[in-house]
Amino acid sequence: MMTKVVIAGGTGALGRRISDDLADRGYDVVVLTRSPKPGRHRQVQWDGVTVGDWAGELDGAAVINLAGELVDRRPTPANIALLTNSRVGPTRALVEASKLLAHPVPVWIQASTLAIYGDAGETRLDEASPLADGPPQMTDVAKDWEAAVEGANTSRVVILRTSVVLEKGTPALERLLLLVRLGLGGRVASGRQWTSWIHIDDWLSIVRWALEPDSAASGVVIATAPDPVRNSELMAGLRKHLHRPPAPPTPAVMVRFGAFLLRSDAALGLTGRHAVSKVLTDNGFPFTYPRFDSALDDLLGN
Repeated sequence: MMTKVVIAGGTGALGRRISDDLADRGYDVVVLTRSPKPGRHRQVQWDGVTVGDWAGELDGAAVINLAGELVDRRPTPANIALLTNSRVGPTRALVEASKLLAHPVPVWIQASTLAIYGDAGETRLDEASPLADGPPQMTDVAKDWEAAVEGANTSRVVILRTSVVLEKGTPALERLLLLVRLGLGGRVASGRQWTSWIHIDDWLSIVRWALEPDSAASGVVIATAPDPVRNSELMAGLRKHLHRPPAPPTPAVMVRFGAFLLRSDAALGLTGRHAVSKVLTDNGFPFTYPRFDSALDDLLGN
């Protein structure tokens, strides 16, 4: 078993969770960060752009690359460039650092997103599905992110295309819960757009599975539960668990207006993807929360 893991983006929401999870299981966790602070895990400074002394930490270690700015922002050219550069720059720095190693990184887990498939409508997606041509704040950013890992000195790369991660306290879930509590928990637009999701505990399990030396994980792996739901089901489930009555729908025009006021991206609520991982299914991956209702039961109570 590998005992050392270097995590870029380890101070973000997912980074903090996987850092703690692996440390609890005996891994030596090293977090690359621009601003080291005292904490549970050893932190090593880097600028996310250039190769420095931090590169020596990769020797004999697995790599988990989660670095990147949050996507919840308006899809302006400047923001698209920010999202791209915040992902591509750190990835390329890690790739260049890996080329200095005498031995390949045993396994490299490269974060990505289901948004690479754009607005997929009714198409059923798996790892072999073709990528979309837009919108650029989704597909172009994700394509550049994945392409940046090419040339890494590693024995195995796992590109983890993650769906919406359900976890208490995260901005995405808390914003939805606030809408429901305010009586605005009806379907969004038609309500037919799909949401692929995963409980945080299952996401952590997928990462651990990918890290195992004899893991079958290689190439693209879609990190999502086998129970995608439509937006109308998503909102109804949240209302049920918060014991709220039915609510009127939110028209698409209001979503766009609200996104403008919040400096967010309306596409986050108006687009969707129905994805189920063939890789996880074929390998018999044991989900703890395979169904949407069971995930909400755990996170929100009955």
